[in-house]
Amino acid sequence: MTMVPAEGGPTTGPTVLRMLLGAQLRRLRESSGVTREGAGWEIRSSESKISRMELGRVGFKERDVSDLLTLYGVSDEGEREALLKLARDANSPGWWHRYGDVLPSWFQSYLGLEAAAALIRSYEVQFVPGLLQTREYARAVVLLGHGAAGAAEIDRRVALRMQRQQLLHRDNPPQLWAVVDEAALRRPIGGAEVMRGQLTALIEATKSPTIRLQVIPFAAGGHAAAGGAFTILRFGDQELPDIVYIEQLTSAIYLDKRDDLDYYAVAMERLCVEAEPPERTPEILSRLLEEHYPA
Repeated sequence: MTMVPAEGGPTTGPTVLRMLLGAQLRRLRESSGVTREGAGWEIRSSESKISRMELGRVGFKERDVSDLLTLYGVSDEGEREALLKLARDANSPGWWHRYGDVLPSWFQSYLGLEAAAALIRSYEVQFVPGLLQTREYARAVVLLGHGAAGAAEIDRRVALRMQRQQLLHRDNPPQLWAVVDEAALRRPIGGAEVMRGQLTALIEATKSPTIRLQVIPFAAGGHAAAGGAFTILRFGDQELPDIVYIEQLTSAIYLDKRDDLDYYAVAMERLCVEAEPPERTPEILSRLLEEHYPA
């Protein structure tokens, strides 16, 4: 039975459509007893190209998908058309495509995954999570990394970050569960006025039923994720594995192997235990406001 994402659902982004189609093609290939090498030969390509297709890491030519479906013995016209439509949809650019001038390719992949996630769990050490940043705070963060850029480029980068946040306000938004180190909330990014606005916005965010925010206080000492920030993405479709995203200065790492996922899942669980409970977050943020950024 062919699985096609519901229109407007959590898995309609092109990145995840490629992953879904790739997983379908892998199952069809394995059930028909065809090797990756044999499949590659059929579409005048290589075994490694088939591997990348099945992982959803490349675009799909409709002709290649059609040839593979024939090779795998898929003759039902309804099933073929559903998968070919999936291939067409998977090649549609995401909303972030128009920001290509300020968006590195390695981060485009993350935006596709983030937009399709049903649950986003993140740990932040240095900054407020991007999805919860105010425009002024985001501008201050952008200036830290791109201080030599012109005003127009800075505006574009800030607009991109604000556009990302729209996923929290759409119908059927993802659950966001963020654990933030107290240091990120005390670091005066952009100055006192910007931080007042940011902490006030975080207090407001905690009222959302789809946002859970926890703070790890300095008193916790060393903890499970001392190595740095990371994000775990979970998708609404059980066919898709969780993905761990770790951002670096000029690139990013994407982990989907079971051992890596288990390691980071355990680390995230420990962070949630070591952090103050979510119901205390508004009180903690209010205290920081009064102590460090009084109006």
